Amino acid sequence: MPYGSNGLIGLLVLIADVYAIISIIGSNATTGTKALWVIIILLLPLVGFILWYFLGPKGYKRLA
Repeated sequence: MPYGSNGLIGLLVLIADVYAIISIIGSNATTGTKALWVIIILLLPLVGFILWYFLGPKGYKRLA
């Protein structure tokens, strides 16, 4: 894998995490649930995003 692709992968993970955090903050979830998901995403960027995407509450207002 070329060296430049690591930076691109990191940038994509950062974009996905920012998207998730913005969606979480704008959701109708309780404050505790929001805080827990944001902490998970900040501590485990890629895994946290994947967990949030598949296991997060379905009541979130996802950006279109």
